[in-house]
Amino acid sequence: MRTFRYRGRADRPRGEAARGPRDREVTALNGVSLHVDRGEIHGLLGPNGAGKTTLVKVLSTVLLPTSGRARVFGHDVVAATAAVRARIGIVFGGERGLYGRLTARQNLAYWAALYRLGRAETRHRVDDSLRLLGLSGQEDTPVDRMSRGMKQRLHLARGLLSRPDLLFLDEPTVGMDPVSTREFREIVAGLRARRLTVLLTTHDMAEAEALCDRVTLIDRGRVLGTERPRAIGRWLSAYERVELKAGAEVLGRLGGLAGVGELEPLPDGWTRAHTTSADAVLPVLRLLVAEGVTAVRVTQPGLEEVYLRLIGDRGLQV
Repeated sequence: MRTFRYRGRADRPRGEAARGPRDREVTALNGVSLHVDRGEIHGLLGPNGAGKTTLVKVLSTVLLPTSGRARVFGHDVVAATAAVRARIGIVFGGERGLYGRLTARQNLAYWAALYRLGRAETRHRVDDSLRLLGLSGQEDTPVDRMSRGMKQRLHLARGLLSRPDLLFLDEPTVGMDPVSTREFREIVAGLRARRLTVLLTTHDMAEAEALCDRVTLIDRGRVLGTERPRAIGRWLSAYERVELKAGAEVLGRLGGLAGVGELEPLPDGWTRAHTTSADAVLPVLRLLVAEGVTAVRVTQPGLEEVYLRLIGDRGLQV
């Protein structure tokens, strides 16, 4: 899928009389190309406004792409909408999608009716979902009386009710306390055993690293790249970094070596030497040994550092 545009609001140009905001065309997705393998948990990581939710809405047939094509299990989201909807489930963060005065069981029974499930099948799937999500014993509790974590479990139970092949999780842990967040992530990780494909949108670094097989960074509607979390540091540099503890004199000599770029002070008192060539690490280590420096470590960039370097701290959560 190439683009998605919509009519938005724009501030007036500098010098124009104050006549209020005006409409303009906003490009929410621009040249997006993404492939998710069956059975993987794939993360869409980016700040608020990056286009993550818009992409989910296009793939789930809620919005139509302006140009390009999007397919879900081979079905075009525009030409075969019904076929796509039959194989997906959606879980949004926040309070949307549940009826507060109804109990957990009544909410799920209502959604089962929308899926046109029979009574026996409804009873079976509702009980199975409640048990899977750890809501047994809470089935007759009105949603308004549930904690935020319990509500989000019920959201997930609703998303799994149709037995989807692909589950969209759009910022699922927003507003949850740390304990509920950890429990929810454990439940999502457990879905691997069902070979369920999951597309997870998040701006939470820990969530992406803990759950995802691969992560796609997206910003301002553009895909910056896709990689496994542990290998994602290669986006910043193909070369290793050397971290050390040393005095100013040693650091001065180190900065003068060929192949050594930035010397970055770290909060813990160490210094990170960024190398600019594949063969720069060995001369660095030789210099440090000759100077008697023993506090040394060699590292690769992590997901958090890649995010900060490529996107910045807009919407970052660690």
